[in-house]
Amino acid sequence: MSLLEVKNIYTFYGQIQALKGISLEVNEGEIVTLIGSNGAGKSTTLRTISGMNKPRRGEVLYQGKPIHKMPANQIVALGISHVPEGRRIFPRLTVEENLEIGAYLLNDSKLVQERKERAFGLFPRLAERRTQKGGTLSGGEQQMLAIGRALMQDPKLLLMDEPSMGLAPVLVDFIFEIIQKLNQEGKTILLVEQNARLALEIAHRGYVLQTGKLTMQGPAKELAAKPEVQEAYLGGH
Repeated sequence: MSLLEVKNIYTFYGQIQALKGISLEVNEGEIVTLIGSNGAGKSTTLRTISGMNKPRRGEVLYQGKPIHKMPANQIVALGISHVPEGRRIFPRLTVEENLEIGAYLLNDSKLVQERKERAFGLFPRLAERRTQKGGTLSGGEQQMLAIGRALMQDPKLLLMDEPSMGLAPVLVDFIFEIIQKLNQEGKTILLVEQNARLALEIAHRGYVLQTGKLTMQGPAKELAAKPEVQEAYLGGH
């Protein structure tokens, strides 16, 4: 059974249709990437899975159970964490306070502390800045914090939206190494990423989204070899 199944989802913003019958699946232990141009509906797909947008039609199944009518906090409690586009950290709160907000469903203070230390182990730079306000961090550090916050619930499935956006190349490489490390440690990851080349390098499978519809899918290496994918998303090489 798939860990996540999205079945024939139609999602709207008011009268504007963003998703037009999307179906995809993510199996346990996979990195699956969703690539496409700006406005294709990639972020909306993640937001629909995590409960921030409700689909008008279709369903989202997690471990075989429908979750598309649940509020977002219940979806988090099931084991799905969302690292949103643009990081969305709390700029006036410290690094440590931002991480604690990620653990809002936990009542065990010892466990919260253990999870914080794990995040600091993964991102030593955050440990050095634990008392610093989130808004004073660099873009790369804010991205580390957004990932660390999502990991505080110890999710089974991590939804990641444009984790490399606006980062220097050395930090992009570091973030992608972290994504692979998390996957090796057992996290299943659905990755939306503008850098299609890197995404297809680390993913097991991929889907191509165009104007709210899926146009291609398959093993990541096979997708990367398709001339139309190379032309549109990989710079034509």
